[in-house]
Amino acid sequence: MLVLFVILHNYGIINQSKLSMIIGLFDKLDRPLFMKESSEAQAQLDQLKELYEIAPDHIKGKVEQDIKMLSYGIRGEEQIAFELKNSFMPMIILHDLHIEYEGLSAQIDYLVVTRKVFIVIECKNLYGNIEVNSNGEFIRTFDFGGRKLREGIYSPITQNQRHLDLLKKINLDRRSNFLSKKITEMFFYDWYKSIVVLANPKTIINMRYAKKEVKDQIIRGDQLVEYIKKLIKESKNPQDSDKALYALAENFLDLHTPNSKDYTEKYQAQIEKTDASATKDIAETITETPSSESLEDTPIYKDLRQFRSERSREEKVKPYFLYNNAQMEELIKRMPRSLDEIKQISGFGDVKCQKYGVEILNIIDKYR
Repeated sequence: MLVLFVILHNYGIINQSKLSMIIGLFDKLDRPLFMKESSEAQAQLDQLKELYEIAPDHIKGKVEQDIKMLSYGIRGEEQIAFELKNSFMPMIILHDLHIEYEGLSAQIDYLVVTRKVFIVIECKNLYGNIEVNSNGEFIRTFDFGGRKLREGIYSPITQNQRHLDLLKKINLDRRSNFLSKKITEMFFYDWYKSIVVLANPKTIINMRYAKKEVKDQIIRGDQLVEYIKKLIKESKNPQDSDKALYALAENFLDLHTPNSKDYTEKYQAQIEKTDASATKDIAETITETPSSESLEDTPIYKDLRQFRSERSREEKVKPYFLYNNAQMEELIKRMPRSLDEIKQISGFGDVKCQKYGVEILNIIDKYR
């Protein structure tokens, strides 16, 4: 029942004061509770998949690599969610927190709020095998084209430490007097713990020469629940009430802002450059318009572009997700009469034709 009230609060149906009152009545957390389970990664993945359909050949490989890496990360986070949900431990879980503060930012995979410690989890679903040397450097070895390759990767320990540093700064800035700031400074790392979880069960990690403080922060996915239990058991912190846990989790949620990162933005300039080149080539080959009017000035071009612009605003996507300039000009060149004929144009698959095909045909029919 309490879970239902938390969901209603997240959707704005009940406010914080009412939620606190309800929590006070129940005040019993006896299982894992996700107060934020959604992730923006799936929406980003969908954007990349749509981009892949219309991307020029020379960048398709890069887009495909981004799709693979993002998909891999999503699977890793799903594995961690499974472990946490089946822990049967009283704790509150926040997934995919994006925090921006005074020019700094953090993307926290999981923040777990327990009665004694708060655990910041960095998920890594790495392929290949990992070695951590005495300098704390992460080195990955993997097979590529029948060869063994070695490469350094950015330390997830360092990445997670930056997340903790930002949370510490926020905590300190919210303290109103010297004494409370000093206490926060002294005991922050007694409450906040960092864990790097390797979600891929096939990954072999060699930490033979790693320092103890590094070893203590790296675990495998199937060790996560036991590791959390160990942290709680060894903690000397006083135990918070369930009501306090909900209030703390709500404070963390208040820090979250949607991540505005656009995985497709880095390809936009390349696509526009390709479109400009294609526009020039196609315009030179079109002979249906005997006047000196350019292709961009024709009514059919303007109508197709207007339709693309309006629908992209409605769906909150980039215009070239519907069709890019080269595809639009190919529509004008071929003047298709059916959905099957539209599908013969590169980038127009079943889904895209189902969503936009009829309206495109209606525009073309006006100028046939």
